[in-house]
Amino acid sequence: MVKPLFNSILVVINGSEASIHAAQYGILMARLYRCDMKAIYVVDTATLKELTISKFFVAEESLDYENSLTEDGKRYLSYVENLAKSKGIKIETELRKGSVWSEVVGFAEDSNVDLILLGEHQHKEEKDAITSTYKEIISHAGCSVLVVRQKNIEQLYKMA
Repeated sequence: MVKPLFNSILVVINGSEASIHAAQYGILMARLYRCDMKAIYVVDTATLKELTISKFFVAEESLDYENSLTEDGKRYLSYVENLAKSKGIKIETELRKGSVWSEVVGFAEDSNVDLILLGEHQHKEEKDAITSTYKEIISHAGCSVLVVRQKNIEQLYKMA
């Protein structure tokens, strides 16, 4: 008998519409293939530290911004949890702080994830900001990585 290609998937949530689409895609995959699903949001404290060191932020501003990003992360993970619940899928969520790629890869390894889902970004400014992060995830992940480009994912999700 052939072993399934994946039993556990991880979607990376960053608050963008693309990451929500990746979550919807993952929810449909989890439902269709009966696999476990996880979602992670990483507060990029590594970049915040760099901005503070370079004097772009003062320490107090950096802490305020980190707290704001943490609250955003909780809200986005809760939203994804509700999306999954509405389709009968149980999802494990994780909020971490640190370097985005490192935390994603570490969590995927610790959780024995077989597939990481990333949302494709359409706008140039978004692509420039995340390209290096995605490259690092793809380069260091010990499992397959899929960039979700499904154009009609919202309609498919609604019909499921």
